[in-house]
Amino acid sequence: MEQIKRQKISINSQFDGGNIVCLNSDDSSDIQLDIKIDNQSDFYQWFYFRATGVCNTNCQFKIMNAGASSYVDGWTGYQAVASYDRTYWFRVPTEYCDGVLTIKHQPEQDALYYAYFAPYTMEQHADFIASLLDHPFVNLNVLGQTLDGQDFDHLTIGTAGEGKKKIWVHARQHPGETQASWWMEGFLSRLLDDTDAMARDLLNKAVFYVIPNMNPDGSRRGHLRTNAVGSNLNREWLNPSMEKSPEVFLAQKRMKEIDIDFCLDVHGDEGLPYNFIAGAEGIKGWTEKMSTLQNQFTDRLELVNSDFQTKIGYDKDKPNSADMSICTNFIAQEFDCLSMTLEMPFKDTAETPHKEQGWSPERCENLGASCLDAIAAVIDDL
Repeated sequence: MEQIKRQKISINSQFDGGNIVCLNSDDSSDIQLDIKIDNQSDFYQWFYFRATGVCNTNCQFKIMNAGASSYVDGWTGYQAVASYDRTYWFRVPTEYCDGVLTIKHQPEQDALYYAYFAPYTMEQHADFIASLLDHPFVNLNVLGQTLDGQDFDHLTIGTAGEGKKKIWVHARQHPGETQASWWMEGFLSRLLDDTDAMARDLLNKAVFYVIPNMNPDGSRRGHLRTNAVGSNLNREWLNPSMEKSPEVFLAQKRMKEIDIDFCLDVHGDEGLPYNFIAGAEGIKGWTEKMSTLQNQFTDRLELVNSDFQTKIGYDKDKPNSADMSICTNFIAQEFDCLSMTLEMPFKDTAETPHKEQGWSPERCENLGASCLDAIAAVIDDL
């Protein structure tokens, strides 16, 4: 009987959002890889690749340049995610030692995907936007094109009316923080559920202005933190330009046209295994009202979703010390409104762990849905 020759192990990332360079895959116990650096930048940490020829093989995928990545502390206690169908993502044993991140896994099928966090590609973005457009409250406005020529999508949700609040929400300034796109699915799905009494009440009181993905080019290119020309969008808010940061330039222009009352900027954090809020306490215009509203928002979110907590987060800026190129700070000062950054982990949550998936797309979506409760807690006082 003719014996079937085993397929050679192959590593590939030439697809939407992919990122890896295969240095050597001859030995399954020593598959050597490098993460590609963001274009015109020093940032890197996001990876997403496909491994084939690996069925029932004890594999060790070694990311050799992990020790010089942007957030080395992020590798401590971290486990990579894997998926056979790119729908369900689960955690796999991962260790960091002497500058090398090693993923140890024996796949049960011949092809498997590995990533830093569950990917959310531009094709998924396009499908999600398309799924929303038959809702009578949703209007799509393309604010312009990115440097790579992609459409820059902006959604207006709700109907204008006298006295209505203007709520601004955006995600994925940093493209490798895919948690934010999963969060956005949960947030918008609940907001547009006409059987949800809280969603209906919010749409009676406010119009929502939403950019589901602030960085389409970085997302498609497989970047961690920057756009097509190496701009960190969350450091461009003080002086954006169409040449370096059209995404921020166009978003800011639209904000000024409508004069917003609230802003939530959704992110992921590499190091901290917690969900938390970072505020604008360091701006010159920080007020007691902003502090009270922020506490009302976080207290309600912690009450309705135990994956969120208020004990651990970033250190608060000292008065008048804020970096005004950061979105949350710029918006709070410019519009004299409550402006916050929501951070989610790449790791599992320390206080509410999930053994199989860790922090996952499903939990991101649930947190997104819960944020409607938090907005409801402050909307009357904005």
